[in-house]
Amino acid sequence: MIGNIYLEISFEKSYNYIMKRCLVPISGGLDSTVILHHAQDNLGFDEIYCLSFDYGQRHIRELECAKYQAEEVDAVQHDILDISFFKHIANSSSITNENINVAKTKDCIGDPQTVNYVPFRNMMMLSISCAYAEARGIDTVFHGSALVDSQAGYWDGSVEFMDSINSLVSLNRRHLINIEAPLIGKTKKEIIELGIDLRVKFSKTHTCYSGKEVADASNPASSSRIQGFIEAGYIDPIKYKQKIPWKDYNCTKLPY
Repeated sequence: MIGNIYLEISFEKSYNYIMKRCLVPISGGLDSTVILHHAQDNLGFDEIYCLSFDYGQRHIRELECAKYQAEEVDAVQHDILDISFFKHIANSSSITNENINVAKTKDCIGDPQTVNYVPFRNMMMLSISCAYAEARGIDTVFHGSALVDSQAGYWDGSVEFMDSINSLVSLNRRHLINIEAPLIGKTKKEIIELGIDLRVKFSKTHTCYSGKEVADASNPASSSRIQGFIEAGYIDPIKYKQKIPWKDYNCTKLPY
């Protein structure tokens, strides 16, 4: 009798269990990589799908890091979509047009929307991500926006953008998808600290816009990353073409 009751309860629990599945659009950068590991280790998703985009970005080597990180979490599936046509549509950005110089950090001061901004990139990628998710029965899609994005003038990384796009997506009559941005209120220091707790291999992330093998500390993405590591008290494990005086800031190597 006890055995039968146990089997009945176990079967009922198994029958009612719903797999938690999510989609992480991963660029290969620091923020989306931290979200990927956060989804696996802290949020308890059973199945993680990854999606990356080749949109003609000059820093295409970030996709190598995306592939590595997707394998690290044993993603169910990782697709890299070729949407390189986009660079011809959005050719006003330094990221998609190599004839335009990447804006340096010093050039971005006071600029409400720098030349490094790619027109409607996030909206396009999130729309594709939601279509991908709906076709696979996934109801959670992550967005890698962080506090520094809205501060740097990227409107499609703001809280207002998140509220608006979720309102639009909620019009779906059959499959409700929620777009979540767990880092949107976090500083780069806080994101790095979260990544350290998750033992993220930051050496396998790519942030620099320059498109070069060795990162350039003078561009905004790299400089905010460096500042984050300094404030967290650790040495960034990637190489920079400039000498970063980590010891002067009492930074130590990562504890793993």
